[in-house]
Amino acid sequence: MTIEQRVKNLSVPAGKVDVILDTDAYNEIDDQFAISYMMKYTEKFDVKAICAAPFHNEKSTSYRDGMERSYDEIIKLLDLMDRSDFADKVYKGSLDYLPDESTPVESAAADFMANLANEYSPENPLYIVAIGAITNVASAILKNPNMIENCVVVWLGGNGRHMPLGSWEFNMFQDIPSARVIFGCGVPLVQLPCGGVVDHFTTTRYELEHWLRGKNKLCDYLVDNTIEAAESYAAGKPWSRVIWDVTAVAWLANHDETYMRDMLVASQIPQADKTYSFDERRHLITYVYEVYRDELMNHLFEILSR
Repeated sequence: MTIEQRVKNLSVPAGKVDVILDTDAYNEIDDQFAISYMMKYTEKFDVKAICAAPFHNEKSTSYRDGMERSYDEIIKLLDLMDRSDFADKVYKGSLDYLPDESTPVESAAADFMANLANEYSPENPLYIVAIGAITNVASAILKNPNMIENCVVVWLGGNGRHMPLGSWEFNMFQDIPSARVIFGCGVPLVQLPCGGVVDHFTTTRYELEHWLRGKNKLCDYLVDNTIEAAESYAAGKPWSRVIWDVTAVAWLANHDETYMRDMLVASQIPQADKTYSFDERRHLITYVYEVYRDELMNHLFEILSR
């Protein structure tokens, strides 16, 4: 890929794009907003598949269980959107994280990405939006290195480059080998850092009730799910809830910097000690450094309310 083509692929694409969404949907309440936004924003997205990503925390008993629960949550959302016809395009992902930076984890999701990428080119790339651990995507690239030329990866993962613990973020620290594959292989990469950048993309109970309640059954589910999650730890107190996964999807629609600002930087190196290291000789990636919260929230609510 030429430098000119790389820079083009690191820019917001014009027109409608072919896209895969990779998500740990059951892990949090924000994945549901991102999935719904992508599926309903049909003017911009031709969604080829949704892939379930692994995760392990208090909401799952293992990496496999997290992936399975995420798969079920995706199916549930499709039913709420009256899009059960899309269920055969939902793929189960990895049962574990990468053991090292050269060994892929087998899964239907990784196979689908690796095979579909062969239908694309640097001039007409496949976009992969990832909002969980990047295991499925890294495995697919290891299985088919042509993805480095034929795809653009947009990942919500890691923290801001200015933060002392840059790699100490849930999506990233779960699978540091996968993160190092993504940042090191040369695939055009757009990073939306969590801490220090998109963590102010939050909403509140009263905002959700006002703008989404009663619009459709999907919106009611999103409202109830968010309120239930927040009230579980903040009942009787003021709260706001981050729904930052939406920003990764929205970057692909960020024409004229409507929703966020970004810049080209040398790809950093995620480290197991919770930090990044830097080498300005490395290839360029796109780094989002500011999100216009109100503009994006307005568009999100407009799309979800359809």
